[in-house]
Amino acid sequence: MRASTKERRRPEAWLRPVPRRERHGRPAFREQRSKLPVNWINNVVRPKIRSLWSAKRDVPENLWVKCPETGEMVFHRDLEANQWVIPNSGYHMRMPPKERFVQLFDGGDYEAISTPAVTQDPLKFRDEKRYVDRLRDSRAKTGNDDAVLVGAGRVEGNAVVAAVQDFDFMGGSLGTAAGEAIIRGIEEAVARSAAFVMFTASGGARMQEGILSLMQMPRTTVAVEMLREAGLPYIVVLTNPTLGGVTASYAMLGDVHIAEPGALIGFAGPRVIEQTIREKLPEGFQRSEYLHEHGMIDLVVHRHELRATIGRLVRLLTHAKGTALIPA
Repeated sequence: MRASTKERRRPEAWLRPVPRRERHGRPAFREQRSKLPVNWINNVVRPKIRSLWSAKRDVPENLWVKCPETGEMVFHRDLEANQWVIPNSGYHMRMPPKERFVQLFDGGDYEAISTPAVTQDPLKFRDEKRYVDRLRDSRAKTGNDDAVLVGAGRVEGNAVVAAVQDFDFMGGSLGTAAGEAIIRGIEEAVARSAAFVMFTASGGARMQEGILSLMQMPRTTVAVEMLREAGLPYIVVLTNPTLGGVTASYAMLGDVHIAEPGALIGFAGPRVIEQTIREKLPEGFQRSEYLHEHGMIDLVVHRHELRATIGRLVRLLTHAKGTALIPA
């Protein structure tokens, strides 16, 4: 018996659709492929193998430190244990401020002195980067608010307040925050009747603060006079490098000037001087040994002997308080 007309017009109800053809006459099973189960070899095993071969070990970049003079490679823990002095060459690397405090004070115990807050960017300065961005980057790099840290403790039993400049913070440049920190340290030394020790490391005034930075030179000079009036010792330790407005102010106003070996000390750098006078400078010019030979500084002391030297000087100067060291 023949099927009715309605049944013949509905073949989709019982016929399977033929997949459409693509190039080369191959059927496109895109919908069928998407419904296939996950291939665990391609999606799980192979990526793990690639990650094993291509993964890089997280190795800190500062595990080994290269000596700038000899090229000697020193393991960072050995360098820290040797107070950041290269063992064979004796080259004095820059020392973090907190490590300075630990090595200076008895038992490594000291009290951190808080410093006044200042306006972050008074001139809204911008060169290649905004000044506020440079401050943020330096704070992230060093973990400090600015270039000068102040601490108080005892050195061989003597009360001492110390301030340390951090060259890693924008080259230890002198700005309003650094100036306020130094003044705060001197005021704290006067209040405690303690000696004040200044560790300098700077390229000079901070250009991003303009005249406000230069104003810190006379301000710190006046603060040093407070120590003189109180009859308290002011000892300056010049480290590498100490240049510019720092040298022209509080760095050269101490009762005793100590320098670490090989430290670069001056106002302008040697390259600038040579380009200005168009002459070759003497060997070792502006280095601590050269300045000691020519009477600009009092002592050149190895870092290992620095704490004992400062302790003796503080003891001598405090016991001689109110008396003349040299008979008239």
